[in-house]
Amino acid sequence: MGNEFFGDQTNNHEDPNNYLCSMLPQLTENNVPIYTLEQTSRHGSKEFEIVRAAGLTHYQKELFFVPHRKRFYLLVFLRSGKSRHWVDMVPYIVKPDTLYFSSPYQVILKEEISSGIPFEATSICFTEEFLDIEDDGLLSKLPIIQNQYNGHELNLSPADVAFVDDISLKLLAEFHNKQGWQKNMLLAYLRVLLIYLSRLYNEQFTAPDKSPERELFNRFKALVSNHFTEHHDVAAYADMLNLSAGHFSELIKKQSGRTPIEHIHDHLLLEAKRMLFHTEASVKEIAFQLGFEEASYFNRFFKRLTSGTPLSYRSTIREMYY
Repeated sequence: MGNEFFGDQTNNHEDPNNYLCSMLPQLTENNVPIYTLEQTSRHGSKEFEIVRAAGLTHYQKELFFVPHRKRFYLLVFLRSGKSRHWVDMVPYIVKPDTLYFSSPYQVILKEEISSGIPFEATSICFTEEFLDIEDDGLLSKLPIIQNQYNGHELNLSPADVAFVDDISLKLLAEFHNKQGWQKNMLLAYLRVLLIYLSRLYNEQFTAPDKSPERELFNRFKALVSNHFTEHHDVAAYADMLNLSAGHFSELIKKQSGRTPIEHIHDHLLLEAKRMLFHTEASVKEIAFQLGFEEASYFNRFFKRLTSGTPLSYRSTIREMYY
């Protein structure tokens, strides 16, 4: 159940923008639910799970066909079949011999479908705590985990398919054998897989700058992801990084071409759009959850960045995709 891609499938479409929900997703009341690996696991796993499925598999509707977040990383290696899903309001057509990946707290939705096509896929789920077992901390810094370019899919060559399939089978066998040092073996195989996928990530996306300044920028982005509801000001993040606000702003602008406050506002706006699209929370409730003292402040913030009100955005986006 940790995997959105295992489920009934239907007619294939080539243009994801023309693929609209065949049945409306159920909207949540105020918050998009967040599921831990243990909550969605078939085996009661808390930190790591791998599932290999062939044919049609059915899941609980509330964990599958409604907008939700996961508190863990998900890799899905699809060998055959097609499906469609959404990640942060972006529709994707899932195609064979491709690897899909998502990070904790992204909003995911698998559209409900009436009939299906047999498929074969492997799902690998793991938590941040599982990655932290390694002493050197390498895994959490890998490109596919950092996902600096907000990627979601990796195209695989025949050689890539063979490599990923081989490592996946080793992970699957180790997961079910439950012999001594099992966690160490799983982590070792996962390390090899994530390094390999990170090489593909760098090939298929722009290779990241490894300078200290780039590392600072990545740290800033991570801090914003963790603290955006608490801190809306640049000075707070500069303090966390032990820099003056002026110097900090110069470094971020040099690295990204945008100011720190623009990055903070981007994250707030994305989260606001997620909640407006996927939940029935009122504008006042969303404003409070995002750390705005007054709904009027949030309304002005949203309108300044989008030229429209939160309610007009909710109405427009739902008309487009429902």
